[in-house]
Amino acid sequence: MARRGKKGALSPEDRDLWGKVARTLTPLDAERAKDLEQQLAQAVEETAEKPVGKPKTATAIKAPPATRPPKAPLPLHQLEHRYRRKVVRGVKAIDARIDLHGLTQHQAHERLRAFLYRAQTRRHQIVLVITGKGGGETRAYMDERGVLRRMVPQWLAMPDMRSVVLGYEEAHPSHGGGGALYVRIRKRR
Repeated sequence: MARRGKKGALSPEDRDLWGKVARTLTPLDAERAKDLEQQLAQAVEETAEKPVGKPKTATAIKAPPATRPPKAPLPLHQLEHRYRRKVVRGVKAIDARIDLHGLTQHQAHERLRAFLYRAQTRRHQIVLVITGKGGGETRAYMDERGVLRRMVPQWLAMPDMRSVVLGYEEAHPSHGGGGALYVRIRKRR
């Protein structure tokens, strides 16, 4: 078998072999089969007419231009144990809250992003994001309960949110438990 020129392109030998295999099949649609056979014959003629060039040597391949590697996103951290305890006991107040109940994914994502950026500009340290635990068995659609509960942590971990979010963690039951998240806001530089 000959080497392929472009990625996914067939060599003339491969096209000829495929043409022989294709002729042995019975098509579902006779008109489409004729069109495909004509296209295949035309492609074989075009590749047969082109002269085969010399293969490039290893020295002819140029190295890609030097570029700076992409900046690694800032890491996410869990809340410190003492800080979390202060928040749970009410010693450290939650600066802001957002409730995403009843919103679609698109609406919730937009509002969450705007809320977090606004919280950063207001120099908040910790906010509460309420996603809800899901609608229960009666409101479940094809076992899709708690879509926002599942999606919000993924949104918070996205590289573009790392400049805003320092870390997040599931909230204490007094603040919503599994249906809410404490989100630490990164100080603006």
